[in-house]
Order: sequence, then C-alpha cells, then structure tokens
Amino acid sequence: MTTSDMIRQLCEELNISLAELSRRIGQSPQNFNKKLKRDTVSSEEMIAIAETLDVGYEQAFIFPDGEKIKISNK
Repeated sequence: MTTSDMIRQLCEELNISLAELSRRIGQSPQNFNKKLKRDTVSSEEMIAIAETLDVGYEQAFIFPDGEKIKISNK
C-alpha cells in the first residue's frame, strides 16, 4: 500500500473528501492531488494530516534488535 493509498483510505473511513483534507492542512486541492498522484507526500505533511484528523502517525526504521528510529505525532 502506498502513502497515497493510506491517505485515501483514511479519508474514506473518516468520511472526509481529499479536497477538504487539503484545505485543512493549508494546501490547495490541486497541489495536494498532484502530490497524491506522484506519491510524494512528505513526512511533515503526514504528521499534519494525522494531527488535523486526530489520528496517530508513526514512521520508523527498525534495527534487527528491535531498536527504532522513528518520527511520530504522538
């Protein structure tokens, strides 16, 4: 599943349009749709999406011993 797919699924489950999400995070719907098509949504934008929609977000590198280097909004 791509980042764009995750965002689309999140919006569907929360019953919010992509256009409304883009406005809430301060982007034009046109610009946001281009990012989704190219799958170039940044980690910072993912955090903004999570905070806007009041959901958690985590991205991590996981070492063989289980140690993580991560970014998250919670």
